[in-house]
Amino acid sequence: EIHINYSQIFHMKTTSSRFIIKTMSVHQSVPVGGQEHCAHGSPRSRKTTVGRIVAQRLGLPAIDVDDDVLEPTWKMPVAAKLAALGGQRFLEEEGEALCNFSTSGCVISLTGSNPLHTTAMQHVRQSGLVIYLDVDSEDIIERLTRMKVNRIVGQEAGVPMRDILCYRKQFYEKWLDVRVLCGMGDTVEEVAEKVLKALERYQNHDRETFTSTRSDTTGSSSQSTYFSDVVVEGLAPDGGLYVPKNGFPKVDAGEWLRLVDMSYQERALVLLEKCIHSADVCTLDLRSMIFKAYGSNFSSEAIAPVKHLIHNQYIQELFHGPTASFKDLALQLMPQLFAYCLPPMCNYLILVATSGDTGSAVLSGFSRLSGADTHRTGVLVFFPEDGVSDIQKLQMTSSWEGNARAVSIHSDFDFCQRSIKRMFGESGLTGHLAVEYGTVLSTANSINWARLLPQVVYHTSSYLDLCRGGVIRFGEPIDVCIPTGNFGNAMSAVYAKQMGIPIRKIICASNHNRIITDFINTGMYDLRGRPLMLSHSPAIDILKSSNLERFIYHVSNGDSHLVKDLFTSLDSRQHFQVPQPLLGKIQQDVLAGWCSEDDCLAAIQTIYTETGYVMDTHTAVAKVVADSLQDGSCPLVVCSTAHYGKFTPAVFKALQIHSIPEDPLEQLKKLESAASRPEMHRDLMKCLEANSTKGHNVCEADYSVMVEQVESMIQDSFLKVL
Repeated sequence: EIHINYSQIFHMKTTSSRFIIKTMSVHQSVPVGGQEHCAHGSPRSRKTTVGRIVAQRLGLPAIDVDDDVLEPTWKMPVAAKLAALGGQRFLEEEGEALCNFSTSGCVISLTGSNPLHTTAMQHVRQSGLVIYLDVDSEDIIERLTRMKVNRIVGQEAGVPMRDILCYRKQFYEKWLDVRVLCGMGDTVEEVAEKVLKALERYQNHDRETFTSTRSDTTGSSSQSTYFSDVVVEGLAPDGGLYVPKNGFPKVDAGEWLRLVDMSYQERALVLLEKCIHSADVCTLDLRSMIFKAYGSNFSSEAIAPVKHLIHNQYIQELFHGPTASFKDLALQLMPQLFAYCLPPMCNYLILVATSGDTGSAVLSGFSRLSGADTHRTGVLVFFPEDGVSDIQKLQMTSSWEGNARAVSIHSDFDFCQRSIKRMFGESGLTGHLAVEYGTVLSTANSINWARLLPQVVYHTSSYLDLCRGGVIRFGEPIDVCIPTGNFGNAMSAVYAKQMGIPIRKIICASNHNRIITDFINTGMYDLRGRPLMLSHSPAIDILKSSNLERFIYHVSNGDSHLVKDLFTSLDSRQHFQVPQPLLGKIQQDVLAGWCSEDDCLAAIQTIYTETGYVMDTHTAVAKVVADSLQDGSCPLVVCSTAHYGKFTPAVFKALQIHSIPEDPLEQLKKLESAASRPEMHRDLMKCLEANSTKGHNVCEADYSVMVEQVESMIQDSFLKVL
């Protein structure tokens, strides 16, 4: 469903710490020269009124293009000019007037049709910042009806108002620098206040910096670390994880209501604009990245649809991306952000440890880069040889274009992850790679902020989908149940709640390794004498949970000393215990349980029998835990993190299907004939049908051997003789 916005744009620039702003209104065009900023938007977006308020607050003059520019120039009302010229000719003369007008140090209200004239808007953008007032289409239409306006510039006879507003939206977004999302029913004073805050945010990039979970930055004069820095660095120099220094932005109820009827891509754009400063990633470039990340590469137009499962339980299908895993929701976007933020003159090798799904998702995401980016980045994936499913292994070891490779290790995921973190921490190694090969190491695991951030979107989207479907009204609570081993998916739900989504309980579901469950229930994180046990749900076969560090930092109100002490203890003594008051805070928001192997398979069989729906093994773990911990007082969303086709042997066993083919492709075909919901994943089938599997390196669990693989990868990727 297309969401139409009523818009306004302000152009802002800083001169001696003063804003020079222009606002643009719907039917007016203002050519601007010198040092200035402009705003554009739809008719009846109240741009002129808001512009005057903003100008008054800033002590600047306000100019309305219709009243102060066009009508004095044309010596007739704008409506009469439009009637005399017709739509297309009017747009040309209006744009011409904008190109010939120059002023500075003021707020200018542009017309709603100005953005349709490319040359005029290019002229406008040269002089400052453009702020887009994004107003709901129903608000616009209601105001136009009240004003007895039934036609606007460019609207032909018989064309509905909604269609022309929809058509214009692409132009409004094309020229914006900053979006101001207007809530349903916002007053002009409230909108003006949002504009002023947007201008302040734009001017104060230093307020959106990042800190390490282990660093005490109080009173620190060290260089600021921005989003563009943390995307490339991945892990903080002190071994901690990057987090926003001032937390997540809050979204008010009126703004959430605007998002209800938006598409997944539009929701992602609005929310990520609030989390990524335009000085790090230009707003227009961010939009291009998002629409490329979530497009035809997903098998569902909804991207992450929410479907009713049983009783008051709903399932969010996060497996419609190209590799059939929830990791695609982040890793179709993260490589674009990474490439965008790369500084010049260096090559970058992305190191990834995976327990199954991350590897193929990283390889897929980085393979979609184009141009010079493909030659400056390489991806090396380490995975446990016996710790992933056959199909996951086939996905990772297929022929990938560009500088991409997967290497298996005769050990478990924790060894792979621990070894990579050690590489980042050894200055001798990183210095050698930088000097010898001009190559810097980075990571695409969920320890990288740009990997974790996009996951926040789908947790907000599931709630908004329930609102759109009438299951709940905005403000009513839901619970979410997430199969998790590394805590990244759960942490992104914590951040969604921090932004304003009313998630009551975040339920963490473990398999029989249950390290997260034991910690949430006791406050003790204990790895002593605890071997990793393989399971039917290999993506959560993890004992050392990286993102738990971010969670403890969050619930301890940013106590970096505590975080550092706890995780230093974990590294040296293999355990730590959080203080009892902190455990109480943890348990206010998070519950945890675990699921046996037999219960996992039984859940798949039971749901299939009762509903015809086939869950993968990780989703089944979440279903079992949800049933044991949910109190039934509100809807619950189960995060379905992978397609069942990735784990065919376990699903066959659960459904009691015999005579299983040995060939993985034949397994998928047989399972497809038995299961109707959800349908078989198209890209999973294509991957096996291509039969492009090549041999892969298998290494012993030796850190030095892994370092050799890294150096070999760099040599092959960046030192090719042409």
